[in-house]
This record gives sequence, structure tokens and C-alpha cells, in this order.
Amino acid sequence: MSLMSAPTTQERLGQGGGGVHPPGYGGGGDSGPGDGFSDYERRLHRARLGLILGIVSITMLFITATAVFLLRHAAVVVDPHSGFYVHQWLQVELPVRLLLLNTCVLLLSSFTMEFARRSVGREMVFSSLRAIPGVAWEPERRIPWLGMTVLLGVVFLVGQGLAWQALRSRGFHASTAGLSTFFYLLTGAHAAHLAVGILVLFYAGMVSLFRGSIEHRRIVVETAAWYWHFMGVLWLYVFALLQFGR
Repeated sequence: MSLMSAPTTQERLGQGGGGVHPPGYGGGGDSGPGDGFSDYERRLHRARLGLILGIVSITMLFITATAVFLLRHAAVVVDPHSGFYVHQWLQVELPVRLLLLNTCVLLLSSFTMEFARRSVGREMVFSSLRAIPGVAWEPERRIPWLGMTVLLGVVFLVGQGLAWQALRSRGFHASTAGLSTFFYLLTGAHAAHLAVGILVLFYAGMVSLFRGSIEHRRIVVETAAWYWHFMGVLWLYVFALLQFGR
């Protein structure tokens, strides 16, 4: 009878006898092994999830404002003098040329924001080349796309302020019934959310200025870029609603 016996099932699977252990999946906590994701991917996923939730909440806000806009536009009341149903909606002549100029500025800033996002992405991809011995790495000429985007965003906000001033000079205020109230409400809400995007871009610029990690800067710029594009699309919707819904 042989003194050596066949390996047990556990030994064949690597659970005993010094065999090769199969890779483990799942678990591992936030940054432990076995998750299948790096810390960067995990942080980027959380940032994208927060962005989606923010976009959904902003969209619901403007959908609600649109519903009220349409209801007020179609509402009729009884005129106490004539006894007939009349509309209380007051027409407003918008500063269309100025609003079109502001639209072009915002759309241009969306292009510069996209260039900034792609520039940071390329920088992250090729940053590992600096650590390879014997490989000469000459970084590409950096264009301040983020700074240009911030500047264009500020110009857009100033242009919106000029549009408000033009409307007030014609005698239309936020308390005026009709389209005037919704013009101030919708454009003001959009400007406030765009200002948040400008603050995020300032933060991304500070991270780059003080040599923060490329991973952190990529997450901030990536999230800010998609938020900025959403602001551009949202403004096109608001402008179309005010122009064709009056």
C-alpha cells in the first residue's frame, strides 16, 4: 500500500497544502483589496452620483416653474367692470439681442470647458510617463481653458444683469404681473446655479495652482464640466420658453 495519498479537494483548490489561492472578489471595505475598483474610481463614481442627483433636483425645480408659467399664462379672470373673462397676462418686450449675445457667450464657454476636461484627462493619462526611466517626457503647452471658462461665465452673468437693467428701464419689475415675474425668476435661478459652477471652477483652478493631485483635479474638472454643459442646455430651454411662450 502506497504511503502517499491523493490530494484532498481543499488542497486542490488552494485552501491547504500551500496551493495557489484563487483571487477573492467583493468585500474589502472602502479601499481594501477585492473591491475591483481603485480609490480614484470610487471617488469619481461618488462625484458622478452626486452630480446626477443635483441635476435631477434642478430639473424638477425648473419643471415646476414651467408648469406654473403655463398655468398663469392660460389663466383667465372675470373683469369686474365688463363682466367678461379676460387674461391678466402682461406681454413684455424682451431684450432679445442682448439675450442672444449672452447665449453665444455661454455656448462658447461650454466649448472651453470641454477643452479643459479633455486636457486634464490627457495629463492624467501621460503623467505616468514621468516615472519611467529613460523616457523623455515633454509636457504639452498648457492653455488656460479653465480660466477662459470662468471669464466667459462671469461675462454671461454680467450680460444677464444688463438684461435685467434693460427690462427695468422699460418699466417691468419682478412684481409686475405676467411674463416679467417669470423672466426674473427663471433667469435669476439659472444665474444662481451657474454661479455655483463658477465657484467649482475656481476651486479646480486652486487645486491646479497649488499642485494638487491629478486624480483629485480630474474628478473636480470632470464633474464641473458636465454640470456646465447642463447649465448651457438649461439656458437654451429657459430662453426658448421666455421667447416663444410669451
